[in-house]
Amino acid sequence: MAFRLFVPILAGATLRERIVACIGAMIGIALTGGISGLTLGGGPHIPLLVAPMGASAVLLFAVPASPLAQPWSIIGGNTISALVGVIVVHFVHEPVLATGIAVALAIAAMSFARCLHPPGGAAALTAVFGGPAVISAGFLFPFVPVAVNSILLVALGYGFHKLTRRKYPHVPGPVPTSSHGTIDPPAQLRVGFRSEDIDAALGALDETFDIDRNDLDRLLRQVELQAMVRAHKTLLCEDIMSRDVISVDEHTSADAARQLLLDHNIRTLPVINAEAKLVGTVGLRELAMAAGTVGPLISPAATAAASSAAMELLPVLTDGRSHAVMIVDDERHVLGLITQTDLLAATARLQNTDRPSAEAV
Repeated sequence: MAFRLFVPILAGATLRERIVACIGAMIGIALTGGISGLTLGGGPHIPLLVAPMGASAVLLFAVPASPLAQPWSIIGGNTISALVGVIVVHFVHEPVLATGIAVALAIAAMSFARCLHPPGGAAALTAVFGGPAVISAGFLFPFVPVAVNSILLVALGYGFHKLTRRKYPHVPGPVPTSSHGTIDPPAQLRVGFRSEDIDAALGALDETFDIDRNDLDRLLRQVELQAMVRAHKTLLCEDIMSRDVISVDEHTSADAARQLLLDHNIRTLPVINAEAKLVGTVGLRELAMAAGTVGPLISPAATAAASSAAMELLPVLTDGRSHAVMIVDDERHVLGLITQTDLLAATARLQNTDRPSAEAV
């Protein structure tokens, strides 16, 4: 490929993401320098913007999900490393030796403080080779301007990501837990790989990866799901959904809704409004001891399109809370629903179809 060198090397990177990162870095660094100048007064004895902020901006705006780009990593990593550099140059007067010791101790300090941040190494070097401005600032340098720069950059990054609807700080997805109050693992974790398998694989590879362990777990499980969806992509929601859907409106009494569940031996009812559009669901859990109408009892509905792959519903129908997914059109009119039983029956049939017969063997 002629332009292979220009293909992003980061997983999930797109042209839009890179453009957003460039704009964010430009705004973030410019405003950090400008605000620092207003805050610190712009005296020649204090640098307004230290060079490591450029490297921090790359992480903050280009890979905001990285553990190395989180607020404490940026603020703590840069500040602690700069402080280490100032301390080292105070005691070690040989520049070459001081640079090596400063970077080594900065890595150790960041590791112990759980704020590893690659630009921290540059912050330590800046403290050693910073010249008269850094020397005159002395032990103030790690805090003004390094900590000030870092805090401003993180604050601006937070605001920018908020405006562009990107999540920052990054919060790893929650680990699934049993919804029944028992010690059993949730259904989706009882098959396939386990947490100890991830630990064993990381130990066998003997490398450090720039990804949170919980994010790695979620990624691998999503890969499993996508592989299953691809293998059975011809099975669509419209192929297995129930079309004769029993529903109620917001003004139906709780007693009447409860009786419908019992009469039809079902666990979930879609709730529709006056325009026959889905507004949510109500089930036995909400109706067990309820009185009045179902309106205040409505829960958000899990939905899917009729043309979606049926296997994409697996995460929802195995979360221990959802018993049915509502199949809706673009205007949220209910076309059908798929229950756990519907998906289980379809999966069993697919397995039987895919398995070679005894005669063929």
